[in-house]
Amino acid sequence: MAKVARGERLILSLVGRRNSGKSSLINAMVGQEIAIVSGQEGTTTDAVAKSYELLPLGAVTLYDTAGIDDVGELGEKRVKATERILFRTDIAIVVVDEKGIMPADRQILERIDNLKIPFILVFNKGDISKPADRDISLCRQQGWNWFSVSAASGTGVKELKSILAGLAPPEYRHDKVLAADLIQPGDVVLLITPIDTAAPKGRLILPQVQILREILDNDAIGMIVKEREIESALAKLGKAPDLVITDSQVVLKVEGDVPAEVRLTTFSILFARYKGDLDVLLRGVQKIDELQDGDTVLIAENCSHNVQCDDIGRVKIPRWLLQYTGRKLEFEVATGHDYPENLEKYDLILHCGGCMIGQTEMQRRIKEAERRGVPITNYGLAISKLQGVLARTVKPLGYEL
Repeated sequence: MAKVARGERLILSLVGRRNSGKSSLINAMVGQEIAIVSGQEGTTTDAVAKSYELLPLGAVTLYDTAGIDDVGELGEKRVKATERILFRTDIAIVVVDEKGIMPADRQILERIDNLKIPFILVFNKGDISKPADRDISLCRQQGWNWFSVSAASGTGVKELKSILAGLAPPEYRHDKVLAADLIQPGDVVLLITPIDTAAPKGRLILPQVQILREILDNDAIGMIVKEREIESALAKLGKAPDLVITDSQVVLKVEGDVPAEVRLTTFSILFARYKGDLDVLLRGVQKIDELQDGDTVLIAENCSHNVQCDDIGRVKIPRWLLQYTGRKLEFEVATGHDYPENLEKYDLILHCGGCMIGQTEMQRRIKEAERRGVPITNYGLAISKLQGVLARTVKPLGYEL
């Protein structure tokens, strides 16, 4: 489980009022004392994350969050942090105590409903009280899933985990593929992976590792080289590869070196389909041709890293975009899980591949941009367009431009 990538884990978040028993419940669910439990309100300040194997779903991340009814200036910031956790949540567990469903609970349930997050309302402290008739009636009226447990005694916790497995989004109930549908047994797949100053020392990046595994799972033959070794690799193969997948940064060189009849795409474009909505992102990339002087472009990158002098998101893409459009553009950067609330100020969002976040968060970001009327695309699509090779790199995925 520890080797499952963070961005591939289902995210379950426990939310509720202060002292409703969220920390006690997460401890009961994992069988460990990972969250501090106290009778004092507001014990949990920052979100606590725990990786856990929740069968039959597999590896998940459980978040214990601050109380949604926290008060004061600091409390308001804690509530905002809880809302940011919700934005990337796949399943929410709304915990209420013996007081039953209070106004603060109704507010967070409305927020969860707006985000279309599957949830269950858990009446905790079942060892000292039962859910009130009025609360059960409200749950039935609203169509809310609810369950009663006792985190203190462990009663109902095992059954709750089974219920949670049933709430998982459909994409988590079956194996997702990154490039497997493009690979047949016996195929030769050539991967182009530059090793530059931004490359992690001693290892490959996640998309490269995932695709290598899919090549093996499909009984195909994988060959991985740097961009300077393409011609040598093709000569040694003795035949054209069946598929070439390249890092977007060198797509122009690769496109020139690889025969036109060979299918060619990029790691980032595959992630646009895997984690996001390729149709929406393809529409968004066309906005590049409409940018005007003074427009603002948001560079949204999820992984925290040391910024290099030739950083892809902060240096190379802006430079290519300025050269391609000939416009005077403004650029802003959002990093990690921070996603600006005022998306309307941007004329285009260029998002990274999203390999370090879950599919739910990536799709929610795309939908939020759509809802605000802001075009959004990803690095790989944008680079292919700026380099003039977009038609070729999306053709293997069934798109004719």
